[in-house]
Amino acid sequence: MIHKSFSFLLAILVLFSTVSFTIEKHYCGDVLVDVSVFAEAEKCAMESMEMLQKKTCCKDEVDVFLGQDELKFSSFEDLDISQQLFVASFTISYINLFESLPKQTIPHKDYSPPNLVTDIQVLDQVFII
Repeated sequence: MIHKSFSFLLAILVLFSTVSFTIEKHYCGDVLVDVSVFAEAEKCAMESMEMLQKKTCCKDEVDVFLGQDELKFSSFEDLDISQQLFVASFTISYINLFESLPKQTIPHKDYSPPNLVTDIQVLDQVFII
């Protein structure tokens, strides 16, 4: 159980370290109006009125979080000859663990026992006490 949870945690860590996202914030003066993670932040009504004027009190703030885009990919050829030998022998021995057993024949598989006519314990008067 611990091994599965640790593997899941590492997979989630790799996923979140490679994802990029932006956080967009819209301020009207010093008041935070809207925050958006994936879409554009909603503008306030003051900004549409201020389009006519040159001076604006609204501002947009964009925080960009870049994920890791360069992951190290190793190939089998990058390993030393001793490491290649170890990986190959480990793989072959691991695969051989799952070979199926030879099919065993069971000679009495289709045998059906005879029908009991009388109860033998009662007939012989033998009881477990």
